[in-house]
Amino acid sequence: MFFHINRTIIGLAFIAGSFASCKKLIEIPANPPSQITQKEQFADSATAMTAIAGVYAYNVGHGFGYSDAGLTYTTGLSADELAYTQNNDNQQYYNYSLTPLNSEIINLWSYPYQSIYQVNDVLKGVVNNNNLSAPFQKQISGEMEVLRALYYFNMVNLFGGVPLVTTTDYNATARIPKATPAAIYAQVMSDLANARKKLTVAYPSSGRARPNLYTAIALQAKVNLYQKQWPSAYHEADSVIASGLYDVTNTPLNGVFLDGSNEAIWQLPANQGYYGVADAQYFIPSFSAPNFSITTPLLDAFEAGDQRKVDWISSTVVNSNTVYYPYKYKNVSASTTPTEDQMVLRLGEIYLIRAEAQAEGAGNGISGAIADLNIIRKRAGLQNYNGAADQTSVLNAIMHERQVELFCEWGNRWYDLKRTGTAATVLGAEKTGYTANAALYPIPQSQILLDNLLIQNPGY
Repeated sequence: MFFHINRTIIGLAFIAGSFASCKKLIEIPANPPSQITQKEQFADSATAMTAIAGVYAYNVGHGFGYSDAGLTYTTGLSADELAYTQNNDNQQYYNYSLTPLNSEIINLWSYPYQSIYQVNDVLKGVVNNNNLSAPFQKQISGEMEVLRALYYFNMVNLFGGVPLVTTTDYNATARIPKATPAAIYAQVMSDLANARKKLTVAYPSSGRARPNLYTAIALQAKVNLYQKQWPSAYHEADSVIASGLYDVTNTPLNGVFLDGSNEAIWQLPANQGYYGVADAQYFIPSFSAPNFSITTPLLDAFEAGDQRKVDWISSTVVNSNTVYYPYKYKNVSASTTPTEDQMVLRLGEIYLIRAEAQAEGAGNGISGAIADLNIIRKRAGLQNYNGAADQTSVLNAIMHERQVELFCEWGNRWYDLKRTGTAATVLGAEKTGYTANAALYPIPQSQILLDNLLIQNPGY
């Protein structure tokens, strides 16, 4: 529970130990003490970096708040991407019978809030700290603002209004009501605007694990798309594409999620000891049937000759039946080569953001939208779009392309169905049980009990 984290003690033993087996984002001083005060933690840049390493650590329940694949498979079940082959709480996402006692709901809530606490703690420790140089303060605070924006963007899309916590003061957060979705989005946009003023084009460490300027701009493009701010979404997406730092056309499908992918705008090393990216662990079967299977609507959405169906979906035979499962990440074991990283933002999505913004009237309009659409289609081995050139047809084509390009990534399909107002039509035709209330997940009952100012979402 994010309310009950000690605000002055940081467990560096866990951070150093869990990070030792991972690819280093930054260097951690040798033999750090097991516990130090927040003042000591940020006494200089070397000790401060140990706390920052913990923020990025890919460990379930600690560090990066989406290290457990929970966001991917719950939203995949809620949308029309995944079906669940077992009989437990995860089935509730598929058939819209969620309750506030669901075992996964608490993780979707508490892991991001634990991470937000860490982010807020780092911001408190570095900003206006005379022991740290001004450039260091700018760089780290900009990175933390991007992280906080990512967490709140997902929280508002999963739960609607949520508590807006920007402090580590327990007295201020022990009992706090939900902020409105508008207030959450305002905070997200403020964080990203501030980050853009601080971050540079160059990545601050090897690889693309820590945000640079274009990471902030790319996330800003996505947020503006969801807010229907078409000109802003277009200009931000266009800026990322025009930078020339990233590439889609020469990045093969099976290279997209690899460490060092040219398409990656932001990707985290995902070594968790034995396991690699959690998506592979959850989706790839070992000795039995897959826990999650690709739905018929998603399979049918791929056109003939679409290489994404070949390279990003695999299958196994169970009781003489072929069962398909996601295969974007292929390494269950961390020792498997080539190394895969957890992709957070990539250029393929940015092209589709620019395409949609142009179809809505920004940039070069319909012609620009079709040109962007064709770039993604070409990489998938498909012919250029040859449908009607009216706005409705092109927007439908873009939504279709998002469905087959971004499936099982960051809840994109679930979010798309909701933000476009098509969830009831699409999901109502494919499954039973969907109602308007199902668009938001319930707040965990344990959090309601801890904070009597929290109001449960309608329908729960």
